[in-house]
Parts: sequence; structure tokens; C-alpha cells
Amino acid sequence: MSKEKVNNLSPDLWVDKYADYLFNFTITRVRDVDVVKDLIQETFFAGLKSMSRYEGKASERTWLISILKRKIVDHYRRSNSNKGRAEVRMNFYSEASRQGDWIEESVSQTGSNRPDAQLEAEELGQVLSSCIKKLSKRHKTVFEMKTLQDFETDEICKVLK
Repeated sequence: MSKEKVNNLSPDLWVDKYADYLFNFTITRVRDVDVVKDLIQETFFAGLKSMSRYEGKASERTWLISILKRKIVDHYRRSNSNKGRAEVRMNFYSEASRQGDWIEESVSQTGSNRPDAQLEAEELGQVLSSCIKKLSKRHKTVFEMKTLQDFETDEICKVLK
């Protein structure tokens, strides 16, 4: 490795290892490619600036996602100054044991003004919930850790043995 690891972080590998994941995570929340790229770049810069505070309790990717979530919230905070828009709550801690969230106003997402959008979302939620209930306890835990809590596969394997 060309640079020494600091606090088990490898910033020289961040773009190669995490840029695609961070892009996919962000594009579903922001929907503007140029803004997404800027937010990811800001995330990497913030990560570099705060490397000394990384405690190693979360994976590198999870830590970067937590920084990115704050960047997304800041973006909406800057772009939405009108009161009375729908609230978006976003947990800013990666650990479930810690509590706190940002409350942010957001503009309507593309397609959310369609009359059937809410019905589709409700139906999808019901189908997903039904499928999750059919999983064994262990598979349900794996699914939730991977998709809802952004754990990496290696972390899930270690936790669940």
C-alpha cells in the first residue's frame, strides 16, 4: 500500500472501493448527478479532515456513509428555506445504540405527485413486510443488517459467526 494506514483507514483506496456505493446511495436521495458527485467529493474531504477522530467502531464504508448522510442533510438544508414542506428524518448515527436525527425539509421527489405513487409505495411495503416475515430469524437478521443498517458482509459474518 502506498500510504500508511491511519486509524485503520485507507484514504488512498476510498475512491476505488467506495465511490460507486456512495454514488448509488446518494442518487436515490438527491437525483441530481452533479450534486451527487459534489456531495461524494465533500464526503471524502471531510473524511480526510476527520481521520484522527475515527474510532474504528464501524467499518470504513459505514463511517463514510455517516459523513455522507450529514452532507445530504446539509444540502437539503441549504436548498430548502421554505417552511411547510414535508419533513425528512435521517438518523445521523451509524450505531443503533445512539440516538439522534436530523429533521430536514425536502422538495417532492420525482414521481411523488402521481396519484398512484402512495398506493404503490404502500403495496410494496406490504409485500416486502410479508416476505420478511417468511424468513427465518437468522436470515431476517442478515437481511436487516445488510440492507437497513448498511453492514458489510464481513461484519455480518463476524457478528453472526
